[in-house]
Amino acid sequence: MPDKSKLGLVQVFWGNGKGKTTSALGTALRACGNGYNVHLVQFMKNGAGDHEIDFPGEIKALEKFDNFSYKRFGTGSWIIGKPNKSHIEAVEEAFSYLSSCFSKDFDIIIADELLYAVHLGLLDENKVIDLIKEVKSKYKNKEFILTGSHIAFPKIFEIADLVTEIKKIKHPYDSGIMARKGIEY
Repeated sequence: MPDKSKLGLVQVFWGNGKGKTTSALGTALRACGNGYNVHLVQFMKNGAGDHEIDFPGEIKALEKFDNFSYKRFGTGSWIIGKPNKSHIEAVEEAFSYLSSCFSKDFDIIIADELLYAVHLGLLDENKVIDLIKEVKSKYKNKEFILTGSHIAFPKIFEIADLVTEIKKIKHPYDSGIMARKGIEY
């Protein structure tokens, strides 16, 4: 039986490098292997782009655990320029759902790409801050992991317990190599 009294931190993975979601899902893999119930809420990842029509490999792998679950939200299209009403509605639906997850039997809740929703103007940063404060005060034995964004959110970082910047030094995409199945997705 996992020791839930050790949970209760807020972790953030952000930056311009590859690996924010991968870091969070690595934590999910470790946690599932140790008996924790992990739930992934993906913002803006519901069939956006050709390679995401099928579920990504990491979700296929984690689905094999009985203590892993997920829900994906999005419109199926990328946000280019100003977000449209359907993008905003999808993020609002995802955020409402995410907020409800803390009262359920999940030990670790991952809000994947939540910070991109803030970055792109789809969600107010203060709503995220309020949720973090609520989680820290009301759900002390729930681990909360947020990912996304190329820009820093100092107010969120200040109240988080762990903040990791994933920094790009070099990426194959810069040389024209597109995302590869089984490696990037």
